Amino acid sequence: MSNIYESAEATLGFISSPCLTKVELRVACRGISDRDALSKPDPCVVLKMQSHGQWFEVDRTEVIRSSSSPVFSKIFLVDYYFEEVQRLRFELHDISSGNNGLRDADFLGAMECTLGQIVSQRKLTKALLKQGNTAGKSSIMVTAEELSGNDDYVELSFSARKLDDKDFFSKSDPFLEIFRVNDDGTESLVHRTEVITVMNNLSPIWKSFKVSLNTLCSGDHDRELKCTVWDWDSNGKHDFIGEFQTTYKEMMRAAQEGKQWECINPKYQMKKKNYRNSGTVMLNHCKIIKMYSFLDYIMGGCQIQFTVAIDFTASNGDPRNSCSLHYIHPYQPNEYLKALVAVGEICQDYDSDKMFPAFGFGALIPPDFKVRNQKPTYVSVAGIQGVVEAYQNCLPKIQLYGPTNIAPIIQKVASSASEEMHTKEAMEYFILLILTDGVITDMADTREAIVHASHLPMSVIIVGVGNADFTDMQILDGDDGILRSPKGEPVLRDIVQFVPFKDFKHASPAALAKSVLAEVPNQVVDYYNPEHEPANSLPSPNA
Repeated sequence: MSNIYESAEATLGFISSPCLTKVELRVACRGISDRDALSKPDPCVVLKMQSHGQWFEVDRTEVIRSSSSPVFSKIFLVDYYFEEVQRLRFELHDISSGNNGLRDADFLGAMECTLGQIVSQRKLTKALLKQGNTAGKSSIMVTAEELSGNDDYVELSFSARKLDDKDFFSKSDPFLEIFRVNDDGTESLVHRTEVITVMNNLSPIWKSFKVSLNTLCSGDHDRELKCTVWDWDSNGKHDFIGEFQTTYKEMMRAAQEGKQWECINPKYQMKKKNYRNSGTVMLNHCKIIKMYSFLDYIMGGCQIQFTVAIDFTASNGDPRNSCSLHYIHPYQPNEYLKALVAVGEICQDYDSDKMFPAFGFGALIPPDFKVRNQKPTYVSVAGIQGVVEAYQNCLPKIQLYGPTNIAPIIQKVASSASEEMHTKEAMEYFILLILTDGVITDMADTREAIVHASHLPMSVIIVGVGNADFTDMQILDGDDGILRSPKGEPVLRDIVQFVPFKDFKHASPAALAKSVLAEVPNQVVDYYNPEHEPANSLPSPNA
């Protein structure tokens, strides 16, 4: 087994390479072609990063409805490594109405570059390409900004009174945009409020939102902020109501003193003698939120409780046969062992006692040879070496059977996480690694279990072993839309990462571990953040 552990050590070195700095990327597009004469596209940009020759999604922007030149408010946050060539791909998609997923979206073009190119130029503009050719006159502009050391956030809540009415047959549908004025005079969109909850309302109360101080004002409390109020129109041609200027320092004072800003339309101000304003805007709430990093929590005493669950269903093949996914080769570890060691070697460093619960599912268990999927039991073993030995020792004693039910195991670990959550210290975070070769048969129960677990200090990692079609498993990942229970309840936060092992068959174990564990630090921080952002948050005003 030494060759397995050598690979794991390489994995650990790869994962722990120091991040030089973090970079914020802002995206805007120009000249997107209309789908037809009657409607404009509903664009969304997906950011992908290349690893070992394959593209993996990092994040995506919001969908902006009816816009051929969108400026996205979503900011991509990426780690910048000077010693690496970090290849990025920005894909532009036209999202069909009523569906924020990519399955039914139209691909409009893509741009590939390196993070180094964006950082060195600070603002990179390139044509979008489709099948190697330029996609009409459409282009994408990516602006880079180094993230300062101030990671604190501010929570803001605005309202307005007596805004101008821009609609003939109804009242205005107002939304507010906040721009940061940069040193060179350009403006960067910081936040765009929702409009759905304030339609037909001249005195709206917009939903509170959080934004980092770096994004809001680059850490400069005196930096000018430009605030603009619009009346939303479904065709994307929003009507200007008015604007005002302020600073973050003034916002903090306004929250204490009840200051309000007059919303001014410069054209009305010049033409109308008795013009006063187009309404007033108030800041109802201003609160600083201290943000801690993943390492802050780890160094503060947070322990990672690592649990493994292995698929022993008959579809894996007889372990005595060399074609079986469970075949133990004397010199070459099988895919189950590769995935287990690559991920486990990293996780075990954050667990002080290094005692890991190991589950199996889908097997007939001696002496009565019954399947115990609904009441899963586990053995507690010492370290990843103990899990490897327990796995190898049980194979000759069990009979592979079925079905592939993982909901009971998720529920079992969730129960432990729930107990931990209600303790005084509450400093344990649970990671469940599920290794499976087939499509889950209890999908509805699994979705229900994941939605419940999303409220707990817990993450679920699923590695698909073998060459099965894992298309349905992507639903659990939540990357193609918000995961919901059969009753329609959304996850509170994204806690599932699914990766098919076959995508890494010819890559190093380090690449698999990096992909599998990439989202865990953010999931830990997201859980311990004092106030969760709901997964079913309202869309942008153009949604």
